[in-house]
Amino acid sequence: MRAYDLDDVEIVPSRRTRSSKDVSLGWQIDAYRFGIPLVTHPTDAIVSPATAVRVGELGGLAVLNAEGLWARHSDVEDVMFRLVTAAEDDDDPAAAVRLLQELHAAPIRLDLLSQSIKEIRESGAHVAVRVSPQHAEELTPDLLAAGVEILVLQGTIISAEHVARDGEPLNLKRFIAELDVPVIAGGVGDYRTAMHLMRTGAAGVIVGFGHATSTTTTEVLGIGVPMATAIADAASARRDYLDETGGRYVHVLADGGISTSGDIAKAIACGADAVMLGEPLALASEAPAQGYYWTSAAAHPSLPRSEIFPVPSTDYDLETLLFGPSSDPLGTVNLFGALRRAMAKTGYSDLKEFQKVGLTVRR
Repeated sequence: MRAYDLDDVEIVPSRRTRSSKDVSLGWQIDAYRFGIPLVTHPTDAIVSPATAVRVGELGGLAVLNAEGLWARHSDVEDVMFRLVTAAEDDDDPAAAVRLLQELHAAPIRLDLLSQSIKEIRESGAHVAVRVSPQHAEELTPDLLAAGVEILVLQGTIISAEHVARDGEPLNLKRFIAELDVPVIAGGVGDYRTAMHLMRTGAAGVIVGFGHATSTTTTEVLGIGVPMATAIADAASARRDYLDETGGRYVHVLADGGISTSGDIAKAIACGADAVMLGEPLALASEAPAQGYYWTSAAAHPSLPRSEIFPVPSTDYDLETLLFGPSSDPLGTVNLFGALRRAMAKTGYSDLKEFQKVGLTVRR
């Protein structure tokens, strides 16, 4: 089939414009409301307990990786310094990934994980953590006991049905039904898988696998997700599932292929309720990785699918990246101020309305 990426589509102005002051960027999932449609990609490169608190203060939702460095090491600042030093070694390009694999071989310490969750919770920010399907049943009871409010069940690709010859695979429908917190699950790349995940009871479905400059999933696995088509397919599944259930709305989160404010606007226009940002936030001065970015797939013990990649060094703090002001004309700063302006220029007052905006395809 023919599929399109966000670079292939453009937003069509409507007959109406409005003041950007009259535009709302708020969205809500389950009982939790947020000021902007931002969910962070769950990578240690951008999400520490401190940055999770800051993202919450600015109106977004940060997702801490419950299987990442903050759950395994008490000296993460020193660990980050070692990773950056290894990444700067031009003589051994694989050194940083090898070190990251070694660091992730350390056991998960529930005391460290609970302390990180407590720090976020006591700030007043909503607490969201990511777990992989392989460790969901093992870790989730302790995560809920620590105060997690939103569980993000994320792998490169997640399906509602996993077939295994040995062992009992995760029964996603049963797993979600037994929880008292909303579950966001993904990533998916087509209508059928999105619909199957919605039928498990997930409150949100992640579209994509966090594609960024650093990711190598296509090179390693040959799997790609053209995001404009994938988001539109998931939005179509959401509409059909809404009819099927008589009104149950499942949120669509776009994760990958988003590097500029224009990409954010186009993702919402294609049908996303929110975007998961990773690499664009690595530019922030508060980012833990000090100018480097990777996804959690970089730490896979036998088949890493992300490099530890340098991002341009900036002096922008997180608030400026999200809301400006900006002197950058390329759409990498004032990300959500630009979304507000795009909605105003096309005459829409909220995100649900903006999902109805017209789109054209370049080719």
